[in-house]
Amino acid sequence: MKYDLKKPCEQCPFRSDKPFPLDHDRVMEITNGLLYENTPFSCHKTTTSIGRTNNHKEAQHCGGALIFMEKNDNAHQMMRIMERLGMYDRTKLDMDSPVFDDQREMADVCSEMNGGR
Repeated sequence: MKYDLKKPCEQCPFRSDKPFPLDHDRVMEITNGLLYENTPFSCHKTTTSIGRTNNHKEAQHCGGALIFMEKNDNAHQMMRIMERLGMYDRTKLDMDSPVFDDQREMADVCSEMNGGR
């Protein structure tokens, strides 16, 4: 998986200016995986048609998720490994991008967009 994206795409679920209608439990599942379980999150534009896989050569880690984790000062292990190898540079992330600041904010706003679920 590549760590080249510097900002969220237009349909990124981490965008605070265009909330994605995820229910509360799904937001918690995604963000807990990112923040506490070292789970990467692929950009939906780079997943394969066979299914969600991070193992093909063009897969990219979601730019919004990278910014979200850096905002929370909680980068997962692979981000730091890729950084040490020169394949990820957190200083090049667009930290001014409209990305949720924390898990609670994302869960509240997205679930509201999903009818409060």
